[in-house]
Amino acid sequence: MESSQAIKFPQSQPHHQPLKYQKRFHVAQICLRILAIATALAATWVILTSKQHLVIFGIPFDARYSYSSAFKFFAFANVAASAFSLLSLLYLLIVPASYFLLFLHDLFTMSLLLAGCAAATAVGYIGRYGNEHIGWMAICEQFGKFCNKVTASVMLSYLSFLCLLVLTIISASRSRQFHA
Repeated sequence: MESSQAIKFPQSQPHHQPLKYQKRFHVAQICLRILAIATALAATWVILTSKQHLVIFGIPFDARYSYSSAFKFFAFANVAASAFSLLSLLYLLIVPASYFLLFLHDLFTMSLLLAGCAAATAVGYIGRYGNEHIGWMAICEQFGKFCNKVTASVMLSYLSFLCLLVLTIISASRSRQFHA
């Protein structure tokens, strides 16, 4: 089986892509980064201001984010994600983009935010539904306002995570095109 002709696959050449496509791509990156910053900051604000005070049978009870180490980590992860996203936005605006560095940056930021979301989701689930097998009762029936604010914060944070996931995929794809 002699093959004198090698199969040639078309290679993408992003340097020759239309300028209109490159501008749209750049604008999409900027918009996604701004949306990631805004939603992470909003999630941070909502979790930091979530508290509720109740008096049950004459005994005062408080629910605050600071009473849970998972919620504290969640708040920290959102602050860090918004700060890192702001840095990447500035980097994208000032320096000619190195998509591999953006990929690594976005991957790290996305992973940190996902860890915070997972921790808050796990504790929030226990707070909302309890675990009768080990005797943990649900508190959201009594602390509904607090639980609703935490739920809203977690949903905002997951939206920020989705923005960072898309940015990670885009950066990986662009990095591969430039190095292929």
